[in-house]
Amino acid sequence: NTWRRAAQGQLRVLIGTRSALFSPLPELGAIIVDEEHDASFKQQEGFRYSARDLAVVRARRLDIPIVLGSATPSTESLANCSAGRFRLLQLTQRAGAARPPATRLVDVRGQFLDGGICAELLERIGIELAAGNQVLVFLNRRGWAPLLSCADCGWMAECAHCDARLTLHRAEGLLWCHHCDARRSAPRTCPHCKSARVLALGAGTERSEHTLQRLFPQYPILRIDRSTMQARGAMEALLDKLGDARPCILVGTQMLAKGHHFPRVTLVTMIDIDGGLFSADFRAAERTGQLLVQVAGRAGRAEHPGQVLIQTLHPQHPWLARLVAGGYRAFIDPILEERQQHGLPPYAYMALLRAESTVQERGLEMLRELKIDLVGQHPQVAIVGPVPAPMPRRAGRFRLHLLFKHSHRTPLHAAISTACQLLESRRLPGIDRWHIDVDPLEGA
Repeated sequence: NTWRRAAQGQLRVLIGTRSALFSPLPELGAIIVDEEHDASFKQQEGFRYSARDLAVVRARRLDIPIVLGSATPSTESLANCSAGRFRLLQLTQRAGAARPPATRLVDVRGQFLDGGICAELLERIGIELAAGNQVLVFLNRRGWAPLLSCADCGWMAECAHCDARLTLHRAEGLLWCHHCDARRSAPRTCPHCKSARVLALGAGTERSEHTLQRLFPQYPILRIDRSTMQARGAMEALLDKLGDARPCILVGTQMLAKGHHFPRVTLVTMIDIDGGLFSADFRAAERTGQLLVQVAGRAGRAEHPGQVLIQTLHPQHPWLARLVAGGYRAFIDPILEERQQHGLPPYAYMALLRAESTVQERGLEMLRELKIDLVGQHPQVAIVGPVPAPMPRRAGRFRLHLLFKHSHRTPLHAAISTACQLLESRRLPGIDRWHIDVDPLEGA
């Protein structure tokens, strides 16, 4: 019905997710892409596209303005600004009387963590609650613990279908694969040696919530993650609870970073963010910095001043030091320089051939043969691989990658067009299914 009303010109403003981009609007006058850096604008399944990039194309074809808004612009948008293709407009002040929060790193080396949270953060949480304020605890991992292991024989709970560990969800009594959604009952004893010393290692939002309920029983604890927000209207109901200005604690994953306005939140604590500092993915630094800034932006959004405490085992890490001392631009500008020096996006273009096979070696052999033909026909395009994906097996299939890279799009697209033609004509017996991912955002 909304699509029909839009096509008939009855709607003057249309608000929607990425698929709204394809709605017909006869008198479209402007496009606004909010949080343009967000990876969710890239459709990863079925018909693959970037809604942000297609929005730019649609605006250009209609000769109308487009605004890409973000407190943490993507490297692609910043590079376009530097090249003069985009115009950079900077908002140097927060709305109203709000001031940017004070940010500090908390060194937890050698400290005991209760539910993943150090004593200093717990003390600060208690102070804010006693003052009548609200607190946000950010942990980008749902469930009780990311690993179930035997202290005697070293057994670890692993997914039977993926090269991944199973996450313990204690409330449901389940071991859960967050990649293929496989689930099974959590054992009380080790299935390998029958030892009762089965340990839940690490902390997820469920465990942190339990710890905070034990330490602050007089205050409501509200958990926001995919497990608690599945019901229709769950987020709206939670926001209504926050609106009554009672002191409480929010515990959640990156769902909390999606632009929500929590006017009574004066303290944001981030725990276990170190994983993003040491990823093999060249985009990890950008994503980690964006996430930290976006979550930190939930603090002090009204008249009450905000504070952000980042718990880390690596307080001297240069990314963190730049981000805390100088803000997002001081953090991202050196990353852009590194990308340019090494010929990485946004200063070069990539495409990824993602293939799946039930027999890994046979699939790799077929892709090696394909690569030989492609290198012969397109010698100017760098073709890397084939290699197994960072998570080689998912949902029972082996995943293989062949990476294409060039400084210009025309030769890159010529090479991947040839790859498509060869794959369609040969029907390689080692490849069960495949697709081309242009401008890939992740290698997993």
